[in-house]
Amino acid sequence: MNVQEIWKEFLSNIRETGFLEWLSTVSQIASVWYARKNNVLVYPTGIVGILIAAYLYLFVSHPPLYADGLLNFYYFAMSVYGWYNWVLKKDSGQYEFPVSWCNKKELRVGLAIFLGFAISLYFILKHGTNSNTPFLDSLVSSSAVTAMWWMAKRKIENWLAWILSNIVAIPLNFYKGFMLFTLMYFLFLILAGWGFLDWKKIIKQNNNG
Repeated sequence: MNVQEIWKEFLSNIRETGFLEWLSTVSQIASVWYARKNNVLVYPTGIVGILIAAYLYLFVSHPPLYADGLLNFYYFAMSVYGWYNWVLKKDSGQYEFPVSWCNKKELRVGLAIFLGFAISLYFILKHGTNSNTPFLDSLVSSSAVTAMWWMAKRKIENWLAWILSNIVAIPLNFYKGFMLFTLMYFLFLILAGWGFLDWKKIIKQNNNG
């Protein structure tokens, strides 16, 4: 298939994109935008997109993207947890979890979560399902799991994990025919880099203040 044929197929699939994929895409884009702005609305907007995406991945994709689909329920739980953390304040009125870098322990925990999920999901998908993309599916999901954990704690490293997840998710969703999601993850990749730079500025401002 040449570039022109790929482009035609891409446009054709965009035109055939259903309402639910549009709604999930818009909700998730809004969520990442609010995350970049360090705004707690990242969570309610994200929850809408997460639940719809879970349905699409599990019941529309053929074969299903099992890891991405099922782990959206983890994302839902972490969204509720993160929502609580982001509004939690100390007696002084300052946020309990301000934007910051991971300490050594938090970094080790995040990397352990990534490796543990990546290895476990790969073997589950490889030997327990009919998935034809076990490695990529597990890589997208494990990096996103790590990103959600760090984001709930307002750790800047969450953006680095999102960047990795998005880089892999772009070709994976294209291969599965989710063209709008492909565009969404491409935009997420840009926003993740932007978010990382914005959060670095916030940390610098907090340190200078």
